[in-house]
Amino acid sequence: MDDPVDIRLATEVSHDPRATLAQLSDRVGLSVSAVQARLKKLESTGVIVGYRALLDPEAVGRPLSAFIEITPLDPRQPDDAPELLEPLTAIEACHSVAGDAAYMLFVRVASPRELEALVNEIRHRASVNTRTTVVLQTFYEHRPMLAATD
Repeated sequence: MDDPVDIRLATEVSHDPRATLAQLSDRVGLSVSAVQARLKKLESTGVIVGYRALLDPEAVGRPLSAFIEITPLDPRQPDDAPELLEPLTAIEACHSVAGDAAYMLFVRVASPRELEALVNEIRHRASVNTRTTVVLQTFYEHRPMLAATD
């Protein structure tokens, strides 16, 4: 993405995904129809991949979050952990990582007991060793990738 107007538009949408076309038009200095056309182009080319609501984990009953590193018990086993673990909805993200672990999972659960059960389920389903780090506090997440320009 090289066009400065597209960059500005993508930045504005990433900071305020609920902005109206009229608000975006004012912010980037284009007509509403031009903003709408550019947004469609950014969506069709995969720059903007979606819009979603962010939920408060405590409000939906999942206040406890943790990172779980997983490493295969046998390095010769198939590398299919992401597929094996995908049905576990407490796993919010699965990242392939460099280092000793093969994957880093980010999970959200209701309680320490539920976390323990999830870790056991992960070990069983994917035949992996785990190392769990409980998150005490999150200072920021879901930050826009593009910096706001004023």
